[in-house]
Amino acid sequence: MIITVVLRQRFLYYLCICVLFFSCGKDLNSNKDHLVFRYNEYANINTLDPAFSRTLQDNSINNQLFNGLVQLDDKLNIEPCIAKSWVISEDALSYTFNLRNDVLFHKHSLFGQDSTRTVLAKDFEYSLNRLRDKKVAAPGSWVLNKVNDFKALNDTIFEIRLKQPFPAFISLLAMKYCSVVPQEIVEYYGNDFRSNPIGTGPFKFKRWEENIKLVLRRNENYFEKDKNGNQLPYLEAVALTFLPDKQSEFLQFAQGNIDYLQSLDASYKDELLTADGRLREKYKSTTNMTTGPYLNTEYLGFYLDSETPEIQSKLIRKAINYGFNRKKMMMYLRNGIGNPANGGFIPIGLEGYKKTNGFNYQPEKAKQLIEQFKKESGIKSPKIDLVTTSNYLDLCEFIQRELEKVGLTINVDVMPEAALRSARYNGKVDMFRSSWVADYLDAENYLSIFYSKNFAPNGSNYFHFKNNTVDSLYNKAFTITDINERKHLYTTIDSLAMDNAIMVPLYYDEVVRFTRKNVSGLGINPINMIDLKRVKKLKE
Repeated sequence: MIITVVLRQRFLYYLCICVLFFSCGKDLNSNKDHLVFRYNEYANINTLDPAFSRTLQDNSINNQLFNGLVQLDDKLNIEPCIAKSWVISEDALSYTFNLRNDVLFHKHSLFGQDSTRTVLAKDFEYSLNRLRDKKVAAPGSWVLNKVNDFKALNDTIFEIRLKQPFPAFISLLAMKYCSVVPQEIVEYYGNDFRSNPIGTGPFKFKRWEENIKLVLRRNENYFEKDKNGNQLPYLEAVALTFLPDKQSEFLQFAQGNIDYLQSLDASYKDELLTADGRLREKYKSTTNMTTGPYLNTEYLGFYLDSETPEIQSKLIRKAINYGFNRKKMMMYLRNGIGNPANGGFIPIGLEGYKKTNGFNYQPEKAKQLIEQFKKESGIKSPKIDLVTTSNYLDLCEFIQRELEKVGLTINVDVMPEAALRSARYNGKVDMFRSSWVADYLDAENYLSIFYSKNFAPNGSNYFHFKNNTVDSLYNKAFTITDINERKHLYTTIDSLAMDNAIMVPLYYDEVVRFTRKNVSGLGINPINMIDLKRVKKLKE
C-alpha cells in the first residue's frame, strides 16, 4: 500500500513537470525552439525590480531586463554600457558620465504614440533617488552610502559626487541595483513594478507565473551590437521554470528539455562527474562543462557573544580550523570542484588573497588545543552545536566526524535557509554554516564583515567581532588609492581575523556550468552572473 502511494505521488509529480514544460511552449513558437534558451531556477525569483534584486538568481534574470551606466565583462573588467565614457576628477570625488543617445526603454503604452522613449540623464537621477528613498526601503540603498549627490547636467551628461574617495565605486555602479528605470512606469505600477518590469535590456518581459514559469522575449530595439556589427541578442526568447527539486532539474537537462544546468548538486554529482571532477564519458557527446573561479567563500562562523564556553574559547575555535582536511573534503564531497580554503576569508581572484593566511590540516595541534581547553576550563567533554541547511549537511557531517577524532563533539542541526538566515542575523545560533559572495570587485566588501560598526542585525558582522586595530585599518583603507598599499592593508585585516579564529573558511568556490552541445556564447565569470545576449543555439 505504501509503495502504491509513493508511486502515485511520483507519477503526479512528473505529470506536473510535463504539463509545466508543455504550457511553457504555448508562449513560444515551437518551430523556433533553437532560438529559445530554456533553464530552470530551482531557487526561484523574488522580484523583477532591480532596486530589490539582492540574490544571484534575481540579479541574473534582471541582467537580461535592465542596464546601468557601466557593466562587467567575463573577466570583471568595467566596460561602457549606457554611459559610453566617463571622467574621474583628480581628487577622485567626481564622476562625470557621457551617455549614449540611442538607448530606448522597452515598449509600453504609457510612453505615448511611439510606445517607447530615449533614456536621458534625468532617468538615472530618478533611479538613484528612488534607490536611496527611505520610503522605498530598497535593500540596495547601501551602494550609495559614499555618494554625496548626483544630478543630470543635461540630457546626456550625468554627474556623481562622492563624500570621500573610494576606488571601488565604479564597480558598485555595475550592480543591478543601479539600473535605470522609467519614472512614469514605476509610478504607475507602484509596488507591482516588481512583476511588470520595463527596462532597456536585451530581453523584455512577456509573462511571469510565480513559482511556475517566466518568459522573456527579444528586445528588437536593443542598442548593443557584436564585433561584426550584428544587433544583440541572437536569441528570440528566454524561458525559465522553477522546479525546486535539483534531481528533477538534472533529469530535465539530461533529457534535453533545458539547455543549461547552473550548479553541481550532491544528488547527481557522481552521476555527472568522475571523482576527480571530469565529465563522465556517457555525457561527453551531449554536454559541455566549463569551470572557473567564483568569488565566493564558504565558511563556518562563530557567534562570539554566545555564553557557551567552547564558542568563547579561541583554543577551541582554532582547533576546529586545524582539525579537518579541507583538500580531502573537496575531493570526496565536491569531486574536486572548488579550492580548499587554507588561506583567509578573501577568495582567490581578489587583491588581498594570500595562500598562507589561514589554517592547514594539523590534527595533533588540534588535539593539543582541545586538551589545553579541558585543563583550563574544567570541561571534560567539549561540545558545540553547528547549524546548517540540508544542501551542506554532507560537509558538516564530514567535519563532525573528523573533529570527533581529535576530541571535540559537534552536534549538527539542519534548518531551512530562511530560518537559518534569520537566526544568524539575530544571534540565535552559536555556530553556523554560511557563505559570502562578492557584491563588488574589491576585497573591502569581504572585510566589512569584520568591522565592529556592522554588527548584525544592522550589518553583516554576524560574529559580533570587535577589534580596534581591524576597525582602524578598515577605515584607513578608504583613504588609500595605491592598490599595493590597499592589498597590504586587506591582507593584514584578514590575518587579524584569522588569528582570532572567528570563522572556519571551508573552500573558495568555483563556477561550474553545464550546457547542451548546441549552445554557445554563454561564457563564465567569477560572480556567476548569467548574460544571455551573446548566446546562440543551433538546431539539433
